[in-house]
Amino acid sequence: MFLQPFKIDRQLSPADIVAKDYRTADVFKKYGIGYCCGGKWPIEMTCEIQGISVEKLQQELEAAVRTVPVSNQLNFPKWCIDFLIDYIINIHHQYLRQSLPETMDLLKDFVQEHANKFPWLSELEMKLDLLTQQVFPAMKREEEVLFPYIRQIAHACKDKEPYAVLLIKTLRKPVEDTIFNGHEALTDTIFSIRAITNQYNTAPNVCTSHKVVMAKLKELDNDLMHHLYLEQSILLPKAMSIEKEVLSM
Repeated sequence: MFLQPFKIDRQLSPADIVAKDYRTADVFKKYGIGYCCGGKWPIEMTCEIQGISVEKLQQELEAAVRTVPVSNQLNFPKWCIDFLIDYIINIHHQYLRQSLPETMDLLKDFVQEHANKFPWLSELEMKLDLLTQQVFPAMKREEEVLFPYIRQIAHACKDKEPYAVLLIKTLRKPVEDTIFNGHEALTDTIFSIRAITNQYNTAPNVCTSHKVVMAKLKELDNDLMHHLYLEQSILLPKAMSIEKEVLSM
């Protein structure tokens, strides 16, 4: 289920393919192809019946299972402020903008069909909805207010601009409070989701849709935790250090 390399065979069924890699579920959902209990026909036959290009579907499935490795040796603390902020926006913010609504829709569909069997799904849906309400305003605030301010003071400090101290005293945003308070709420919600889902673990005999939902939630959790780490443990100390340096100039 979790990212084992394999070749997309047109004789495999959607259910077989999704069972091997949950990320392919998004592709089948895009084309309206069932991949759970009913997705037993080979994708070649399914495409012929539904008038879908099997070549195009195969290309998209192969793109979905392609894993882009990120080295553990990346030295994030050494990155300059601008590059670090660009990375957070273009990697983590963009991921959340795409993945969070998709995961929410996937969960809603699953809840409609399985709420009676798994009563805790209603609470899970509420928590994921809460996460959505927390994440998007936080990203907007970061991109429109917090990040521009951090860039501004970093450039002023680097260039030893005479207005740098005035910039901090008049335009300073509560960097520490903004990051810590927002992160605390997000982390609490993620921890609640982990508890509700038993750390995203599933019984061996659950359906493919159940496994896909849990895998998507786990992926979201992993990305968000790294996102928060970059902001809280690397970007925040850098910003505070720059503020301190400027005020001592």
